[in-house]
Amino acid sequence: MRVLHLTPALFGAGGAFGGAERYSFELARHMADVTPTRLVTFGERPRLERVANLEVQVLGRARYVRGQQFNPIHRGLFRALAGADVVHCHQPHTLAAEVAALLSRLFRRRVVCSDLGGGGWGFSGYIRTDHWFHAHLHISQYSRRIAGHAGNPRAEVILGGVDIERFTPNPAVSKEPLVVYVGRLVPHKGVNDLIAALPTGLTLEIIGQPYHERYYAELKRLAADKRVIFRDDCDDADLIRAYRRALCVVLPSVYRDFYGHESKVPELLGQTLLEGMACGTPAICTNVASMPEVVANGETGFVVPPNDPTSLREKLTWVRDQPTEAGVLGRAARMRVQRHFTWPAVVERCLAAYRGARTR
Repeated sequence: MRVLHLTPALFGAGGAFGGAERYSFELARHMADVTPTRLVTFGERPRLERVANLEVQVLGRARYVRGQQFNPIHRGLFRALAGADVVHCHQPHTLAAEVAALLSRLFRRRVVCSDLGGGGWGFSGYIRTDHWFHAHLHISQYSRRIAGHAGNPRAEVILGGVDIERFTPNPAVSKEPLVVYVGRLVPHKGVNDLIAALPTGLTLEIIGQPYHERYYAELKRLAADKRVIFRDDCDDADLIRAYRRALCVVLPSVYRDFYGHESKVPELLGQTLLEGMACGTPAICTNVASMPEVVANGETGFVVPPNDPTSLREKLTWVRDQPTEAGVLGRAARMRVQRHFTWPAVVERCLAAYRGARTR
């Protein structure tokens, strides 16, 4: 089975450092270990390379629909799809995914999609395009529910994964009085609540790229009198070291952000929670969107109300003051990832869904 993954941007330098980009890249990379797989994406310059068993093709000089950064299109897309038995589109509400779905159906290829939280102008703004895809592979129960696919036989949950051979605990690394946040610095991530919640005696490392200048300046202001470190140049090795050193990893996303704006879908999975948990670190998240599916409250970490720095501070204080018990949570967190959130398991679910996808 020859599989092609189509995603708007490549993860990393020259692309984007986001959960959606990491998800599509890691899924394709691990799938390439068991079946011929290509990842096709878009960028400023054309590129063809191999990452382990995965072939990566960047369609250069892409056009961006209505100037939307994550809605590229390229005239070479038709040729790029050639030879695939299955086309897996990440971000179905983009013009490239919709065009790929129509072309795949025209040439009787199986075409499936996974919504990773992005989108832009396309046909779906005017007509319902769900039926253009033979299957919808959701990364959480929450994703399936908000898409209106509960009970839809063509919609399955494949979850998300972590490379548990790289993201691992290290008993030789001592825990420090450290809290870690990893992710984009945008208002719906609720980082301002985390800064406000930080108790004395703890340092907060905020690891991520600022994508909102005004919000970034506000975070800097809020952090001025606290032990907060901003890091925007971390690779995976740096992330793993941070996760291992930390007492907990926190993702405090919100529906209503610092500016009063509503975000209907703030998280579809919670990738950085999984990464920290895989390293044996407890996770704290808000009771928002998909994240309670990742963190088992009281077993692998804690789930707190959104927009509530007081509740968040209570859990941070507990982790600070109960290191032995926090270690128990961390070990349980690692076990939960091993049982439910590994890439080989996600690949198996995908391949089964591909085989079951109807081509009519």
